[in-house]
Amino acid sequence: MGLKKRAKVNAEFSMSSLTDIIFLLLIFFMLTSSMVQISMDLPESNSQTVAPTDMAVMLKLDGSLTYNGKKIRQSEIKNKVRSDIAKSENKENATLSIIAEKGVKWERIDPIMNIAKSLKIRAIMATKARKN
Repeated sequence: MGLKKRAKVNAEFSMSSLTDIIFLLLIFFMLTSSMVQISMDLPESNSQTVAPTDMAVMLKLDGSLTYNGKKIRQSEIKNKVRSDIAKSENKENATLSIIAEKGVKWERIDPIMNIAKSLKIRAIMATKARKN
């Protein structure tokens, strides 16, 4: 009597289809994430304390910037802050206050924060006090 041998089951798993799916998902998420625009309102504070400040940058809704009360262009801020730090007696605790009118987009505030970070000084975001 002739018995047939059973065919061995191949236990290997092909990863090529899985990598294709992962690649397609990666492309999908990259494309959809670039289309999303996040609009973030600035927070309100319940603190009434006033932080000490050496330098203040004010961002207005009309697009203008003021540095310590004087109009300035965005490109000039870093050099002005750097020179004021050099003149300051309190270099270790130099603080840059960022004052933004309500409705100013975060995209305008972020570069000012990065200037403070690159100069290794503290940056304080001045916010509107919350009404109780």
